[in-house]
Parts: sequence; C-alpha cells; structure tokens
Amino acid sequence: MTFQRVFAARDALIGAASRRLLATTACGLALLAGPLSLPALAQTAAETAQIREFNIPAQPLANALKLFGRQSGLQVSLASNAVRGVTSAAVSGRFTAEAGLARLLAGTGVSYRISGGVVVINEQSSAAGGAPSADGSLTLDKVQVSGDRQATSVSSVNIGEEELAARNPTSIADVFRSEAGVSVGSSIPTSQKVYVNGLEETTLAVSIDGSRQNNRVFHHNATNLIDPSLLKAVDVDAGIAPADAGPGALAGSISYETKDVKDLLSQDGYGGMVSETFNSNSRTFTTGLGGWGMQDGFEFLGFLNFGKGDNYEAGNGQEVRGTETDLLSGLGKLAYEAQTGDRFEISHERVLDDAERPYRANASVIDTGRTWEPKYRNYRLERDNTVFTYSDTTPEGWLDPTIRLAYSHSSVETPIFYNAGRGIGASYDGQGESGSLNGKIENRFALDNGSIVAGIDFYSDKIDLDTAINTDDAREKARNVGIYAQARLEPFDAMRLSFGGRADRQWFEGTTGQTWDNAGLSGNLSVEYDLTSFLTAKAGASHVFAGIPLAEAFIMNPAWDYGTGGPDVTTANNIMAGLEFHQDGFTAEASLFRSDIDDARVAKYRFNLANQKYDVETRGFELGAGYDWVDGFVKVKYAHVDTEIDGKPADSDTGNYLTTPVGDIITVSAAHTFTNWGLTIGGDMEIAPEYEDGAVTYSAYEVVNLYTEWKPETLQHMTFRAEVQNLFDETYASRATYGQEFGNVTPLYEQGRTFLLSVRATF
Repeated sequence: MTFQRVFAARDALIGAASRRLLATTACGLALLAGPLSLPALAQTAAETAQIREFNIPAQPLANALKLFGRQSGLQVSLASNAVRGVTSAAVSGRFTAEAGLARLLAGTGVSYRISGGVVVINEQSSAAGGAPSADGSLTLDKVQVSGDRQATSVSSVNIGEEELAARNPTSIADVFRSEAGVSVGSSIPTSQKVYVNGLEETTLAVSIDGSRQNNRVFHHNATNLIDPSLLKAVDVDAGIAPADAGPGALAGSISYETKDVKDLLSQDGYGGMVSETFNSNSRTFTTGLGGWGMQDGFEFLGFLNFGKGDNYEAGNGQEVRGTETDLLSGLGKLAYEAQTGDRFEISHERVLDDAERPYRANASVIDTGRTWEPKYRNYRLERDNTVFTYSDTTPEGWLDPTIRLAYSHSSVETPIFYNAGRGIGASYDGQGESGSLNGKIENRFALDNGSIVAGIDFYSDKIDLDTAINTDDAREKARNVGIYAQARLEPFDAMRLSFGGRADRQWFEGTTGQTWDNAGLSGNLSVEYDLTSFLTAKAGASHVFAGIPLAEAFIMNPAWDYGTGGPDVTTANNIMAGLEFHQDGFTAEASLFRSDIDDARVAKYRFNLANQKYDVETRGFELGAGYDWVDGFVKVKYAHVDTEIDGKPADSDTGNYLTTPVGDIITVSAAHTFTNWGLTIGGDMEIAPEYEDGAVTYSAYEVVNLYTEWKPETLQHMTFRAEVQNLFDETYASRATYGQEFGNVTPLYEQGRTFLLSVRATF
C-alpha cells in the first residue's frame, strides 16, 4: 500500500469533526476529571499498595530504580555513582514490590534480600538499608551495585525513554529543547538541522538503529528527517566520539534508537496503542497506531503515525505560509531470539513529508530580485532506513559478536525554476538522492576491569542529481573500509578510561568519473578521575580522519574541474575538559571545549569550485546544575558557543553543512509527579540573550512551555496530556535558524502560543 493510499484511507476513516471531538473530549477529561477524582484515586492507591502496575524499560539501573520508586510507591534515594555501568532488565505487568524488584535486577548480577521490611542490595550491612517509614513506605538510603564504571564521552547528552515521554516531542527540536549545547534550526521538521556545540550534524557520525546516515541532498532541507514518536533513546557524544561510533565522526556522534518489542513487553504476549494529538495553532491532528507481540522467541512490532494540518501563526499573529503538516511515518521490526541467545532482527523505518514549502524551505522569504522564482513550491522528502542485525544476548567468555548490514536512503523532489526570458519563470523536475550501504562485524571482549570492542566496518555512499532535462545530472560516490578498537577500562576504583583508534581507507569518485583514494588514522582518549567521593574531573582529546566528503546533490556539476589531486581530505581535532559534582541528588558540572575542522569541503556549482574548502573552529563552555528527587527534578544549563570559518565569525549561509552562529543559550526544565494521583506537572524554558558576533547582532528571546500529564489508576492504560508551548506568544526564530544575519531574509519564525491536547491508550 502506498503512502498516498494510507493518507486517503485515514481521511476516509477519521473525519475532521470526529477527531476534534476525540482530542477535545480526552484532554477535557485530563483537565477536569483529574482534580475532581483526586480523593478517590488516593483511596484506591492505599487499597492496592501491595500490587502495583510496573512499566519499566531496560535502561541504566540508576534510572530504572527511580522509575521503580515512582511506580512501586517506595521511596528510593541513590548514592552518587552507585549504579554506573549497570543496565536493568525490563519490567512490565502487575507485581508486588519484591517481585518487581527481582525482575528489574534479573541478569544484572546484583543480589538483594528483604528482611524485616528492609531492602538490602548486594548483601550490604543493614545500615545501608532503610527502615519502613510511618506511612509504611520503604526507604532505600543507599544502593550499592557492583559493575563496570566505564568512561564514555567527556561531554555527552543521553535522552532516554522517560525523558522523551516527558517532552512529548512533535519534532526533533522538541527532543533537544532542554539541552543548551544542542541547537536545532528552523521551525518545520522538513528543514530542521541539529547543531552540537555549534557544529552541524553532517560533521558528526549520525546513525539510526546503528545504520549510517548520509544525507547532503539539499541544504534548504533537513539532513535527517525523523519522527520522534518512534524513538526510545538519543545519545550524543559532543566533540569526542569513540572509534566504534563509525567513520567520519569529525565533531562527535549522534545515535538514534527506535522502539523495540522488549521495551514494551517483558514476557510473551501482545499489545497495542492508539494516540491522538491536536495542535490548536495549526489545527493539526496527528494519529498514532501501534501493535507488538512476542511468542516463543519470535517478536514483531509495527507503528504508523500520520499528521495533517494547516499553516501555523507566529507570535505576531501572522500566518507563516509553507508550514503545514502533511507527514506519514512508519516503523516495522521482526526478530527471533533462540534459547541459545542468538538474536536476528530486521527493521524498516520510513518517513514521508509532501507539502508546499517556502521556495527555499529553510527561510520564510528571501528577496533575491529573481522575478522568475515563485515564493513557494512543493517539496517531497522521503527517508528510508533498513537494518539487519545479529547479536548474542547471552555471551560467554570473550565471544560477544554483533553483525550489522544496513541501507539508508533520502530523497528530495522539487521543481527547479529558471529565467525563460524577460523575467518569466519556467521549471523542470529535479530529484536529489543520497544512499548508504553500510555494515560492520565487531566483537566485545569482556575483561575483569572493563571491555574492548574491536571490528571492521564499511560504507558505500552515493549522492545523485536527476533532472528532467538530463544535462545537469551528476553523481559522486565514496567507499570506505575501516578497522577499529575501543577500550573502556577501570584501571582502579577512582578512574575510568576510554581510548581507541581506527584506520580508514576511502575511495572517492567525482562527477567526471575521476577517482582518488586516501587513507588515514583516527584516535581518541577520554578519562574520568574521582577527586573525591562527590567530585569528578574529566578530560579528553581526539584526532579524526574523514576522507573526502561528498557534495550536495542540488549543486553538483557534471563538468567540475577536480584537478589532478582532487579534493583535500577533511580532518578534525577536538579537546575537552570538565568537572562534575554529585551529592545526594544535587549535581553541578562545567566543561570547556574546542573543535577544529581542517579542509572541510564546501563545493559550489561553478566548474572550478569542486574543491572549495574552509577551516572551521568552534569553542566555548557549558555550565549546569540540578537537583533530582524520587518524584521529580529541576535542571539549569548554560552554553556559550563561538563559531568561526577561516578565522572570521561564521554566518548561516557560509556555514551550510558546517556550523551556525549560536552565542549564549540557557535552558531550565523541571517536573514533579504526584505518584498517588498519577499526575505529573512540568515545563521548560529557553532563554537566548542578545548576541553580538562581529558586525551582526542576534535578537534575544525567551520561550516558556508547560505541561500536565495524568495517568489515572482506575484507567491504567490511558494517558491524558495538556501542554502549552510558547506561553507568552513570543515572536522569534530559534538561534540556529538560517538567515537571521541577512537583511533580505525573513527567517522562519517559530509558532506562537500553541495548545497541544493528546490522549493515548495502550492495551
């Protein structure tokens, strides 16, 4: 069935009136029935204190124990660094607290006992345990867990399923909206680009379910269009990436992971979900459907998400044309896991956006004086990702293999306009495509004090331009083979060490058929050292060889002059250092960073600009503080980022595929859950002070978002949510949005005050 038929079926099955009624009724229940039902809910909670509903995905044990505390009604207080490096098992279903805890710790090697109402982890003395409180709840004063405490990145962002659920993202910008060091430009998903410490995502090794992404189709479009409703986790290594993150990790890596059956089921069975979200500003309805099952080692999962809506209004009340929603996405997975632990999985993910956009989709209006160019045109953007993976879930000794083969593909179809004479425009069809066939074979060697991962990986990338007139058709290709090893060790209790390297050989083919091959080495080192029980120092450095980057499809020229030597290879050097404080739920951190990318290729259409290159530098610092308790948290983050290209302040046009001006960003986020009522309230704020970069001044803005979410105990499979975004109706463009430094550009302003009402049912 084509996506167009699915759209037609959706519109036939769900009329606008019925969907408005569903969304309005559901969120009305969340806002009205919740407060009226609180006494009844509290009484029900007391009556069912011994048996509770658990839904805890497999994740780092520290996060899992927090969820266990919330869902069991027990009070849990974690000692600093007590559970670093240990991953929990998934728990789903109705159990006693003891049964739920046993399932949570299954396979971790962590023992426990309950004696006289005291929970003891890993047979610590009773002093380490807790005592029942006056209301019968149990306090775990200190949880001691043995396991690897391995250094990862000096500066990393790890967004798990719980955080994604709290943010309820409708675009990739929402995924990162509490991360000061990660900026997302543009207000519509089809042209949103992610910047980590000011560097654009094409300078990072980006993967989805382990599959390399290679999209340089059109600089006016998103590099990786992603439906965040399908994600379960996002991990970012800022600046310094490990060798096993893949080739080309000039400024770090971004890893997106989609949902798995085992995140939804802990034992054989079946389930499903249906959701509906209404956006008041653009009158957009987004419908989600899903189903999954697990039986005798076989697993299946399917998700379908489709959205349809109008243009939104900015904070100034003006309609921003070209921002309508017409999105369809899907995810399917099949897997088999034998009793021996051998696991085979194949997945396919697809996203389609097909709608009218501004002529240059990353800016509302650009006055170029070209009368033949219309203000708007249709863009059809598609992305596919297919991944096959073999792994062993019960490794023994040194044998812990992973084999992966994947193919990722992106395409943009849009008409190309030209001057047919006397300022009259004419057009022909154009399609740019990128594709990457990639894979790896690796093994994890378990050691007494850590592990070593070693393997070989490859990619075969291509970028094509196909047009109706054929004269502009062109293609570039690149193949790469690399070998790598990454050690993650704990030499002694106070130190975690991560170091590794890779050797890559790349074969590059230009539009003229000329070929060049290059080889290079990359290396990285990160170290963490506990200065005290509550203060940790971090430092790291890396050098990266990335070969010759492929050019963008829509600027390719079949007559490029590459010269005899071809384009220069691109390399990078990164250095970072920081401190982290953690004590009794309080955290504070500070870090410095600098990245230098040398000979970054930025080819232009002119025949003699195939080898054009820039040197890019970003530097700055991040500060953060927070407090985390069983039922909530508050966090404040501040990032300052300066960006330069060839020694001059960067601008968003020269910085396409490289960098963008950022300046200062402050984020504040907080939430609290009233466990007995099943009610969560929270919000976040982004503050961007006025920023001067050379002769350009970037305007300040402040944005506030609030939400409430209700999971009634009497309707345990329902979730109701009400959210207001841009509470104070600010008129602004996010700092990383294209064109704010140019007088002839009207940037894409973000949507004004918006109410999001949603309901979700699982079964």
